[in-house]
Amino acid sequence: MTQRALDSSGEQTPGPSRPAMIDAGAELDPVHPVELPPSGHRATGLTTAEVAERVARGEVNDVPVRSSRSLVEIVRANVFTRFNLIIGVLWVIMLFVAPIQDSLFGFVIVANTGIGIIQEWRAKKTLDSLAVIGEAKPTVRRDGKAAEISTHEIVLGDVVELGPGDKVVVDGTVAEADSLEVDESLLTGEADPVLKRPGDPVMSGSFVVAGGGAFTATKVGREAYAAQLAEEASRFTLVHSELRSGISTILKYVTWMMVPTAIGLIISQLVVKDNNFKDSVARTVGGIVPMIPEGLVLLTSVAFAIGVVRLGRKQCLVQELPAIEGLARVDVVCLDKTGTLTEGGMDITEVRPLNGSDEAYVHQVLRSLGSSDPRPNASLQAIIDAYPAGEGTAASWTVTDALPFSSARKYSGAAFTETDGTSSAWLLGAPDVLLPEGDPTLDEIEHLNQQGLRVLLLARVPSGELDAPDAAEGDVPTALVVLEQRLRPDAAETLKYFAQQNVATKVISGDNAVSVGAVAGKLGLAGAENTLDARKMPTDPDDMATAMEQNAVFGRVTPQQKRDMVAALQSRGHTVAMTGDGVNDVLALKDADIGVSMGSGSEATRAVAQIVLLNNSFATLPSVVAEGRRVIGNITRVATLFLTKTVYSVLLAILVVCTQVEYPFLPRHLTLLSTLTIGVPAFFLALAPNKERAQPHFVRRVMRYAIPSGVIAATATFTTYLVARHHYAGPGALEAETSAATLTLFLTSMWVLAIIARPYTWWRIALVAAMGLGFLIVLVVPWLQDFFALKLVGTTMPWTAVGIAVAAAALLEFSWRLVGRRFGA
Repeated sequence: MTQRALDSSGEQTPGPSRPAMIDAGAELDPVHPVELPPSGHRATGLTTAEVAERVARGEVNDVPVRSSRSLVEIVRANVFTRFNLIIGVLWVIMLFVAPIQDSLFGFVIVANTGIGIIQEWRAKKTLDSLAVIGEAKPTVRRDGKAAEISTHEIVLGDVVELGPGDKVVVDGTVAEADSLEVDESLLTGEADPVLKRPGDPVMSGSFVVAGGGAFTATKVGREAYAAQLAEEASRFTLVHSELRSGISTILKYVTWMMVPTAIGLIISQLVVKDNNFKDSVARTVGGIVPMIPEGLVLLTSVAFAIGVVRLGRKQCLVQELPAIEGLARVDVVCLDKTGTLTEGGMDITEVRPLNGSDEAYVHQVLRSLGSSDPRPNASLQAIIDAYPAGEGTAASWTVTDALPFSSARKYSGAAFTETDGTSSAWLLGAPDVLLPEGDPTLDEIEHLNQQGLRVLLLARVPSGELDAPDAAEGDVPTALVVLEQRLRPDAAETLKYFAQQNVATKVISGDNAVSVGAVAGKLGLAGAENTLDARKMPTDPDDMATAMEQNAVFGRVTPQQKRDMVAALQSRGHTVAMTGDGVNDVLALKDADIGVSMGSGSEATRAVAQIVLLNNSFATLPSVVAEGRRVIGNITRVATLFLTKTVYSVLLAILVVCTQVEYPFLPRHLTLLSTLTIGVPAFFLALAPNKERAQPHFVRRVMRYAIPSGVIAATATFTTYLVARHHYAGPGALEAETSAATLTLFLTSMWVLAIIARPYTWWRIALVAAMGLGFLIVLVVPWLQDFFALKLVGTTMPWTAVGIAVAAAALLEFSWRLVGRRFGA
């Protein structure tokens, strides 16, 4: 293919007038300047010896590709937390002043933190292995040959080839350009593609939207402008999510409550009460420790990490953990037809000559068009498969000009010098774009579109600039190329799943709306007959949102419109997921609440998407939704358990301070209760199957149940304690009072657990029963009685404790049902 100078038609400003950020990318290494090939010559690239020399100098693109946090960061994040610090200090104190059984809470924290580190390390290994699988390999010329290599193997001066969808991985200067259009929106915020010519700079982080070419690497590694952006794009990130921000909000309020309450408790137990110092310290610590919901953050991280591992087994790369949660909250999924509902490949079913065109000549034109584009899209690839190069007289046609396909134009083109020396120019693309309204051929095309077939128009145009805005004027329709798309076998079942889950599905495509609607109808999409040509889409955001809600299928959508459609839906309060695999999907993927890319899609789409389906299977999405619902639903359940404990602990401490009595519990008592009623059950409940639809307002929903539950538990426990103080007297009275209060608190907490464990399954019933059995064993085994200082004295007070707990359980049932009726489940 011959190179040609590209005219920017006044729209493209020369390189030096671009923002300073872009100019910086063109600076050459001052020590080892990079030689650029003369304009119009094909760059052969570095030799093996030159590559070795640059590697020895350290001029390698050595930015680490990190798909997750390092082991050191994982340990630091799990160990060095605010609450671990508080508990650690209290643990050290208890080791000096009390028996080892009062320090058990510290060992539990060590075990829980260890579990968190192990689970996240497993998730890291899964992410790392999947990131390697999904890593794009740029094509680099070395020793005059093109080969794919890893991005970290690129050296200064390498010649890197570019095609549609390729991301610019290092900074460089364009060496070759063939209608090369680069999108720099991820760097500059400017959505319009920039036409690049030889000598123009290209920046890492940008990507090709049309055309092709090559550039010479001028900055690699950490010197490249977007090196940090590229690293962040694939990093294991903990970005904003309602779940995490909600838990942070809860912990903030807990801290505010805990500090003054703990100070009051310390003063009450150490100053006001004239008790044994060590016993007072032990009971003070026993009052402070249960206020801390230390396991909540840990369990959330474990649930997310295990979710990543589970999805990883299904070849689903989660680039940002909260994306699991986000997709579970989605109520609108926007799908791109090609590559999502249909497989990437297509087959030509028919070629219909128009206006008396010779069929054999049309085949020659199609064969030449296939040979004109080194990076064909799916439609052109189908033509190449049907009319391979090297057959017929078209093999000797010479390409004099070429116009790669652009989703904005909706057509591609090429000009040739034919075997007999005559010149011809052709466009191949969307018939309703190339033909004027009212053309009779459109009726024929409409009939084909209604059958779900894709139709391209081959038109001869006057010789001239193919990329001129008026290139299609005066074209002569020559043939219709009828293509049949391959439907994904799993697409229908996936669409059915979303319909059952009340998730609206919108098909957004650059193809003809009627054709897309027919394909969607074949797959059973509800509302597939409600199609809209995006060229008639209102531009007002509110009107556009109305049109989006009323229709299910949209055709002839431009990349900018896809972005506007996502914004319009979001303006109506919808949580939007966008799937896609092409460059034209990048802007919408970036703006959607959740971006989902196919693994075979362009590198640009994989870079901005939060979820990458490495197996290219749209059917994986229900698994991601289900995993998100499992995480959110289960964390909501266990958060109620943890915060109920926090509420009753704070309230008990306040009651103790106000009444000036000894704190009823030692740390060993609350360690036992927390383990049996929260720790062990929460771990199993957090990992259990859960198909409940994700609900908003996490903090409100949890606190609506945790506050009344905690108040009831604290009131019942303190009532038992006060009654026991009047019942028992003499030596050992405090231990008997503590045992009775512990029994009430355990039974009340067990009822909270029983409510949260609903709906019951065999294993949930077994879990609750096992926890109850564990407490019973402690009460009846003598050495466990001594170890935990739990011994029920007499029969009157223990049965009184049980009666108070039964009354508390009845109040719990009433309060939960009242909250459920008033605010919804």
